[in-house]
Amino acid sequence: MTHSVRDIALTVLRGTPVVPGVGYARAIRPGVRPVLDIDIRPVAEALRSAQREEFTRATSAVAARLKERAGHASGAAAEVLAANAAMAQDRGWLRAAEKLIDAGTPAAAAAAGATEKFATMFTKLGGLMAERVTDLHDVRDRVIAELAGAPEPGIPIPDEPSILLADDLAPADTAGLDASLILGLATSRGGPTSHTAIIARQLGIPCIVAVDGLDDVPAGAAVLVDGTTGEVQVAPDPQAAAAAVAAYRVNAQASARWSGPGATSDGRRVDILANVQDGAGAQAASQTAAGGVGLFRTELCFLDRDTEPTVDEQATIYEAVLDAFGGRKVVIRTLDAGSDKPLRFASHPDEPNPALGVRGIRIAMHDSGILDRQLDAIAQAAAATGTAPWVMAPMIATPAEAASFAAKVRSRGLSPGVMIEVPSAALLAERILSHVDFLSIGTNDLAQYTMAADRQSADLAALTDPWQPAVLALVARTAAAGAAVGKPVGVCGEAAADPVLACVLVGLGITSLSCAAAAVGSVGARVASVTFDECRRAAEAVLATDDPTQARAVATGILG
Repeated sequence: MTHSVRDIALTVLRGTPVVPGVGYARAIRPGVRPVLDIDIRPVAEALRSAQREEFTRATSAVAARLKERAGHASGAAAEVLAANAAMAQDRGWLRAAEKLIDAGTPAAAAAAGATEKFATMFTKLGGLMAERVTDLHDVRDRVIAELAGAPEPGIPIPDEPSILLADDLAPADTAGLDASLILGLATSRGGPTSHTAIIARQLGIPCIVAVDGLDDVPAGAAVLVDGTTGEVQVAPDPQAAAAAVAAYRVNAQASARWSGPGATSDGRRVDILANVQDGAGAQAASQTAAGGVGLFRTELCFLDRDTEPTVDEQATIYEAVLDAFGGRKVVIRTLDAGSDKPLRFASHPDEPNPALGVRGIRIAMHDSGILDRQLDAIAQAAAATGTAPWVMAPMIATPAEAASFAAKVRSRGLSPGVMIEVPSAALLAERILSHVDFLSIGTNDLAQYTMAADRQSADLAALTDPWQPAVLALVARTAAAGAAVGKPVGVCGEAAADPVLACVLVGLGITSLSCAAAAVGSVGARVASVTFDECRRAAEAVLATDDPTQARAVATGILG
């Protein structure tokens, strides 16, 4: 039962920490989405074409608004908004709704009916497809509101700085949060690599997911969110809470002063890089102390397209990122689509489990032209800017795949590498390194596939925690393979944005850390505060633990 603000006592709830930091304020909750009165009476045949036209107008309007918001955003927020805009125009969903309309179902009811059909299918598939259900419901609500002439659903802007508590958030809502007004975020559901967590990290908002008991905390309660420990304190002592916030701000100021280059306090070099997704994001990241780009996600220029962008169109986008970093290191990841990010112009097969299906480099098995043209565009951008970007492929699982990709990249005068996201790739890292120049570990998918746990499941959030010793053991193995042949091994997953875990990764032998631009300063400053020997000892201690909680505790004990 939900308590009132008056009778609530000090309560400490725990969840999975995903964005470090401390926030303290009164809690707010998203408004209940309006229950629209959907007319389900059959539509006369003569009026059905008008209903279909109205449905088309509404979906187009919603897609256009989301696309416009994507154009004003950057990084993960831009990708999520673009993906949701594409979902509002998804051919399968549109056809399902139009079929219902043609049979006499009113447009709003048809939108709801088609959504439930796909939501049921996605939920059964699990994995990354289940992640799309929240997005799909959000698109449905926006379309129905448009049809009814009602305000677009979303999170109200608070009158004062607040802590946002929610069951879960639609990625489009998270992307619109104002970090000056939302001082912390906690959700009952979601995982450490959910869209909500990734966007919160980009915005620099302390965030905890999968918090047990959060639904009982009422709006208006004083709440402290500690995104480092995973604690949500309800009705804490005000003085203690203020002290915790003050201590966090001191650390934040130290992070803001860090100017690079990346290194431990005793001089061990560690590249601190930024994750970007477009030219605007690269420009913003170039204003930080980042030494370059460790992950340039190229999906954004593909996701909202009905047709494949031309080589020239792609090259223009890539040039903007290369220019922003003026010859500094830029690692470009080739298209990572499929599964929860389908391409409208690619023929994706119907799969019982898309998360384990044709995604990433596997798209090239069915249509190698998409990859070939992308590599041509990258080579064109490199020549135009006089730079030498590194190029890596996602979802590599075998040495043969790495060899094939490397040959294509080298034929264009570029430096090849691969992502380590599949456990088989980590186990065969030595053989893969015989074909490529570098490796980059994507800890989000590596955790999901190693632990056989849906990264969106709140019940399984502890399993997909990047502090899982089994995941870090694969990271250690991959780093050791790189060290043996003198080739760099970086981490570009969300684990690199956790300042304490970043130090552990350095101790495991990782040579570069790439994170959201908002986390660059805190990661760089934390690494600079410790010696390499301290990092190494923390890494050894973490590998000897049995669970993430123990791993965090021993690392913090050594690193301070």
